[in-house]
Amino acid sequence: MDRIQKVLAHAGVSSRRAIEAMILEGRVEVNGQIVAKLPCFVDTETDDVRVDGRKIRVAGGGESKRYILVNKPRGVVCTQRDPEGRPRAIDLLPPTRERLYCVGRLDVEDTGLVLLTNDGELTQRLTHPRHEVIKTYVAEVAGSIAQEQIDMIKAGVRIEGMRTNVAGVKCLSRGPTQSLVELRLAEGRNREVRRILAKLGHKVRRVRRTAIGPVTDKGLKIGGYRTLTKDEVALLRRIGR
Repeated sequence: MDRIQKVLAHAGVSSRRAIEAMILEGRVEVNGQIVAKLPCFVDTETDDVRVDGRKIRVAGGGESKRYILVNKPRGVVCTQRDPEGRPRAIDLLPPTRERLYCVGRLDVEDTGLVLLTNDGELTQRLTHPRHEVIKTYVAEVAGSIAQEQIDMIKAGVRIEGMRTNVAGVKCLSRGPTQSLVELRLAEGRNREVRRILAKLGHKVRRVRRTAIGPVTDKGLKIGGYRTLTKDEVALLRRIGR
C-alpha cells in the first residue's frame, strides 16, 4: 500500500502538492468513492484510481515516458480542464493516448516554455522548491528601467511580506518608452515576474519564459512543440541532486 499522492505522482499526474489540491477539490476517486481526506493509501495492483473520471494506470505497466516542450501562446491555459473553455497547452499537441500534464504553471497572459510529461518523478523534481530549478523570463515593461531598480530586484523585493529570491536579473535593452528585462527565478510564485516589476512602478506589457533549467526556446516558434532529447531529459533529472 502506498500514499495516493506518491502513486499518482509516479504515474505522471502532477506533483504531489498539486495532487493534494486535486483531492481537496474532489477530483480523485478510488474504487468509485471520492477521496475525502488524507492520508489515503492505495494498492497499485488492485485499486481503481481515477482523476476527473479517467482511470489512471498506477502499476507502471510499461507506459512509455514522454517529454514534450511547448512554446505556449498568449490565451492558452496550463490546466487539464478549463470551465471557460479556453484552449489548453495539451490542445497544441496531436491527440495522444498518454495522459500528459503541465510541469508547473504559466499565466494565461504569458507566453513561453511549458513542459508536458507523464513522468511524475521528474515533475516532482522540477516543481518542488527545494530543488531550486531556475526558470528564465524576459519581460517587456513600459518606460526606461533604471540601474537602481535592477539593483533593487537583485536585493529582493517584498511581496506580501516575503522577500523575493531572484537568481539573476539584467536589463537587455533600455529606451524612453520601453525596456526589456531578463529575470532568473527559482521560486515560481504566482505571477512573480509581473508582481516584482509592478512593485517598482513599471507596467508589464509582456512576459515570456525562455528557459526551464538548461532547456531553452531556441528554434521553437510560439505555438510550436518538440520532444526533449535524451540528453535534455538527463540534464533536467540531475537538477537539484
